[in-house]
Amino acid sequence: MSTLEKEKEKEKIKIKVQAVLREVFEKKDLEIHDELNAEDIEEWDSFAHLNLIMTLEQKFSVNFALGELQDMKNIGDLLCLLEDKLL
Repeated sequence: MSTLEKEKEKEKIKIKVQAVLREVFEKKDLEIHDELNAEDIEEWDSFAHLNLIMTLEQKFSVNFALGELQDMKNIGDLLCLLEDKLL
């Protein structure tokens, strides 16, 4: 995969993650960025976090290990994890 193709795929992943967050948190205008985290979204409680992870696993056909989830601090970490699994 060329660098350009990889960058396009990364952008597709980001767009899809943004759509999932908009769905889970019911915020149609939510814009994600690498530093976004649970403290930035009022609705992001432990139940919503579980819902988010399950929805991401379903939409991307991946499974997250507990250790991977514990290491995630923000959306940037999540995007990197998904890129590692998918690209």
